[in-house]
Amino acid sequence: MSEPAQARPAVGRTAPAFQARDTHGATVSLVELRGAPVLLVFIPFAFTRVCGNEVAALRDRHAELTAGGARVLVITCDSMMTLRAWAEAEDLPFDLLSDFWPHGAIARSYGAFGAGDGAPDRLSVLVDAEGVVRWTTSSPRGQARDVEEYLTAIRSLAGSGVSAPGVVR
Repeated sequence: MSEPAQARPAVGRTAPAFQARDTHGATVSLVELRGAPVLLVFIPFAFTRVCGNEVAALRDRHAELTAGGARVLVITCDSMMTLRAWAEAEDLPFDLLSDFWPHGAIARSYGAFGAGDGAPDRLSVLVDAEGVVRWTTSSPRGQARDVEEYLTAIRSLAGSGVSAPGVVR
C-alpha cells in the first residue's frame, strides 16, 4: 500500500527542514542555511537530456542566480556517487544533493515525489533567509523550467524584503 502524497509547501509557510548529503558526503541542512535565500530545484534523474539541460542552464547563469547571496541546491534521488560523476562531467558550481536514502524523503516532504518511477517531479522552491517559502514553480516531466523565472523570483525577493509574498504558479 502506498503512502499518501504530502502537499507542496505553500507560499508564506515555513519550508520543510531537511538534511542531505552532497556529492562529497558532507551534510547540507536547510536550517543551517538560514540567513540567505535558497533555491531548491528538484529534478528526476541525473544524466538525462532534460535534466542535463536544466543543470547546464543553472550552471551558465549561476553567477546571476547567486549575485544577491542566494544558494542553489539541486535535489534528486540519485546516489551520491552518481551525482558526483554528473557534477564533475558537467562542471557544476552548485550543490547536488542526494535524496537516495531514505528514498525520496525530501521530495516527499515537498510533495514532489513521483511514486510511479521513484523520482522527484520538477518542482522548484525559493526559500527566504528566514526559511519561509516565497515562490514555487513546477513543470511536467520532459519539460524544462525556465531559468529566467528563477532570476525574476530571486530579484523580486531581494527587492521586496523578507516579508513580501512570492508568486505561485
